[in-house]
Amino acid sequence: MTEPKWDEHADWWQREFTDGVDPEYVEQIIPLARQHLAGFATVIDLGTGEGQIARALAADGARVIGLDPTPSQIEVALTRGGGPVYALAGADRLPVRDASADAVVVCLVFEHVDGLDEALAEVARVLRPGGRFVLFLNHPLLQTPDSGMIIDHMIEPPETYWRIGAYLREAVTVEEVQKGVFVRFVHRPLSRYLNGMIAAGIDLLEMVEPAPPPGFLAKAPEYEEDVVATTPRLLGLVGTRRPSDG
Repeated sequence: MTEPKWDEHADWWQREFTDGVDPEYVEQIIPLARQHLAGFATVIDLGTGEGQIARALAADGARVIGLDPTPSQIEVALTRGGGPVYALAGADRLPVRDASADAVVVCLVFEHVDGLDEALAEVARVLRPGGRFVLFLNHPLLQTPDSGMIIDHMIEPPETYWRIGAYLREAVTVEEVQKGVFVRFVHRPLSRYLNGMIAAGIDLLEMVEPAPPPGFLAKAPEYEEDVVATTPRLLGLVGTRRPSDG
């Protein structure tokens, strides 16, 4: 199995998903982040990458700290500027004081992290009581290993549907998402994330399962629109730091 190397693939991420080229970020993820983090003064963007969410929140007036373990991502984030401050850090050890953040956002990161409980404990540690937590994930249902869209030509007219693999079984896979680009995924069922948040002291306020945005559908004409348009690719969990664990 080929191991992914995040620093080597940072340019792929920046080219394919940032600077306005990815409709799911432009039309969906960034607007949702701004909506659910509006009014929070100090925000940590954990797994900030090159900082596109951090810049959007800073433009709204927040003081944003972008954290990422990949040096080449942080280098580009610093070059692109836009207001946030940045530092190198992994999810299991944040260089932030206890209860010093009003909000934490984590976007498309925890499905690549082994130590989910340690990461959630760090999120809870740095959040003030009543602070906001916003977690975006590739939807675990569709991220299940061996899942995918099936077009059944054995019936007439052909039927299109999603095949779901062993959803309840946690598993690690390395996928070649583009030629020569390998990404490591840790699949967990939704309950694992929700129960992990609760155990860390973060209560759920809202769960968001938006339909794919129009820009994505326009770029994927090979998909059957009625199937793709009614199947969420993104999962959003919005929580709040419990005043006390009691």
